[in-house]
Amino acid sequence: MIHKKNLLLLYDRPREPIFMGKGKAIFDVPDNYLTDRYRPIGPEIQNRFGDQAEERIPVRSIALPDLRIPMSLGRQEQFSLFIPRHRKIAARLIDIFMGMRNIDDLQSCAVFARDRINPYLFNYALSVALLHRRDTKNLDIPSIVEVFPDKYIDSKVFEQVREEATVVPEGMRMPIVIPKDFTASDLDEEHRLWYFREDIGVNLHHWHWHLVYPFDASNRAIVDKDRRGELFYYMHSQLIARYNFERLCNRLQRVKRLNNLREPIAEGYFPKLDSLVASRTWPGRVDNAVIKDLNRELDQIKQDVADVERWIDRIYEAVHQGFVVDESGNRIFLDEEKGIDVLGNIIESSILSPNRQLYGDMHNAGHVFLSYTHDPDHRHLESFGVMGDVATAMRDPVFYRWHAYIDDIFQEHKIKLSPYSKQQLTFEGISVTGIAVKSEGAPDNVMHTFWQQSDVDLSRGMDFVPRGNVYARFTHLQHAPFIFTIQIDNDSDAQRMGFVRIFMAPKNDERGQPMLFRDQRLFMVEMDKFLVALRPGSNRIRRRSTESTVTIPFERTFRNLDVGRPEAGTPQEEAFNFCGCGWPAHMLVPKGLPEGFPTELFVMVSDYEEDRVVQDLVGTCNDAASYCGVRDRLYPDKKAMGYPFDRLARTGVDRLATFLTPNMAVQAVNVIHIDKTVQRT
Repeated sequence: MIHKKNLLLLYDRPREPIFMGKGKAIFDVPDNYLTDRYRPIGPEIQNRFGDQAEERIPVRSIALPDLRIPMSLGRQEQFSLFIPRHRKIAARLIDIFMGMRNIDDLQSCAVFARDRINPYLFNYALSVALLHRRDTKNLDIPSIVEVFPDKYIDSKVFEQVREEATVVPEGMRMPIVIPKDFTASDLDEEHRLWYFREDIGVNLHHWHWHLVYPFDASNRAIVDKDRRGELFYYMHSQLIARYNFERLCNRLQRVKRLNNLREPIAEGYFPKLDSLVASRTWPGRVDNAVIKDLNRELDQIKQDVADVERWIDRIYEAVHQGFVVDESGNRIFLDEEKGIDVLGNIIESSILSPNRQLYGDMHNAGHVFLSYTHDPDHRHLESFGVMGDVATAMRDPVFYRWHAYIDDIFQEHKIKLSPYSKQQLTFEGISVTGIAVKSEGAPDNVMHTFWQQSDVDLSRGMDFVPRGNVYARFTHLQHAPFIFTIQIDNDSDAQRMGFVRIFMAPKNDERGQPMLFRDQRLFMVEMDKFLVALRPGSNRIRRRSTESTVTIPFERTFRNLDVGRPEAGTPQEEAFNFCGCGWPAHMLVPKGLPEGFPTELFVMVSDYEEDRVVQDLVGTCNDAASYCGVRDRLYPDKKAMGYPFDRLARTGVDRLATFLTPNMAVQAVNVIHIDKTVQRT
């Protein structure tokens, strides 16, 4: 019986042959597993690399499944989950890995496949399989920035990295500094948001979310998770809320929806990235590019822009009619409880969509069209741009324009729902009487943000360079740690359980005018949500920023897997990998302005008896449940995601102040950005 952790070595140096050293170990590969290039010289190769290894991992020769479909994608092609052909190929490979009887067989199959299958495809399919197989759930899947740093780091850096690794002995190597904002100049006002769009943690969040929630797989259970469609809506709507918040912090207007697919796209984008697998530069998009019909024979894509427009019309029609039609002609009503979930599965077009034929593939096709504006008919033999990859899509300004339009469709459904009544919002006998925020080194109710430099180890993804750690140093936004202090009164003579919900939104709009509730609710970013026991009388609740149920710790974002690791063999360790899904902690607080950016911090305590989902969460990862749910469990909150801001307000409410009930309160908080850079210790 092999050790399952050996499977993680398959991620190391993805373009190097499997028989080369992985970490301090080497796989003893059967001769018939070697590719045609190396089979004639198998013994010499195995001896040469085997002599340098501290551990040899035996690989059994087994009867292998049919890999022709996964191998139909070229080794040096780009891979995209948004392209239907690629999705089917990936679903087949996931199915193969999931179907292996035990760890030994999985290792044998994966070792054989690794040198024959596209590295991006292999990484994705193996990651999904390891996340969802019962016997591999406790494995810590390496972050994609470690394995494919080319998706995140300025291509100029790699020459310096290779030089450092080749010339300087391990232990004496210096981190290679990535320029702070290397993709554009100040002439491009969209570039003010470089720190958000190009942040490694933000992009890793999007990649990991889609890893945990794949939208296609032969095994339906991999996709069919609790409230999956609603979570697609909520996670992406929070991305737009956070992005718009940051835009106001940079004196820009909120993002303009891409609601006209025939209109030129004003924003260009040039990613300055090279694909080391495809040996090609990631293509850019010029200003005022136009979306065109696609006819790309290699990708098996022949589709018109009009197809997407028809799907959008049908989805809008369904929203306004209040029901969708499944493949058998039955009506599925878009009610208050399940409607948003059905709509999410239709818009993303996961395999859970009740009628893909009628409602199409709107979200994914939009990504595909936008990623091919530079070469819609493949005449220049160019691959897709960053919008075609879940690991890189958030770098492009057009991502937010597209998703702002998608969020608009979701909101079209939400505004049809009855507003929450005062009775539905009130927690009888509970009142919030005070809120204070204390940030390190700042006055009360002031938050500080600044720049921080942190290092990422690239050694896992640096093929054909000397072994040993080699680091890149990048600059990202960070905030000073803070504590919420909340005063809650319980007027009853019994202990009550409450759910504390904390949101933050800008106080004013682009013109400096106080926001109307109908606009401000769409800017409300979730900061935290947690359970409290309220004894009779006054209760003083303290909550640290590091405890947020929205974020994952910095160490887990960048996968320093020896920090914060649960004890081996415990249920907590099994859930540790799922915890890789979550908003990066360093991006919890919007940037603010040097002179201060006025925000409103909203706190609500709802009745836990009404919100409670009865289930056992012991040993599960639920510290970033707000955006990612809980592994193999129900979403731990019965209320609609985004409650109480997911609907329009009741009659007579036009501002946040008039929306409040006694169990809610608002505190003005000033976010000050200090333009200094500190190095992470």
